[in-house]
Amino acid sequence: MRRKDKKVWIKDMAAQRMVRLFDLADESFDEDPGLSKRYVFLARRIGMRHRVRMPSHLKRRICKCCGAYLIHGASCRVRVRSGRVVTTCMECGHSKRIPYHTAGSNTLD
Repeated sequence: MRRKDKKVWIKDMAAQRMVRLFDLADESFDEDPGLSKRYVFLARRIGMRHRVRMPSHLKRRICKCCGAYLIHGASCRVRVRSGRVVTTCMECGHSKRIPYHTAGSNTLD
């Protein structure tokens, strides 16, 4: 196997492992939230070690401040406010704001 092919293979394997760890975190959250937090920590470390960018749909499931796995209604509160979604972590109180645009809105008013 060429060196370049090996790097591509390693990055692909790291991305698959990150997704699998998030699946495990989702399954184990009801029994042990601490274990799901550990799975998320391991997924982040794998991504940093192999320089693989975490997909945005997975990144939004992590609190940047404390590293908790965010489940809507259980470990975080989600509110929709004027053009953005505000997600507040119940563990540390940190809030994350994600902008959104509706299809028919005109921002030039």
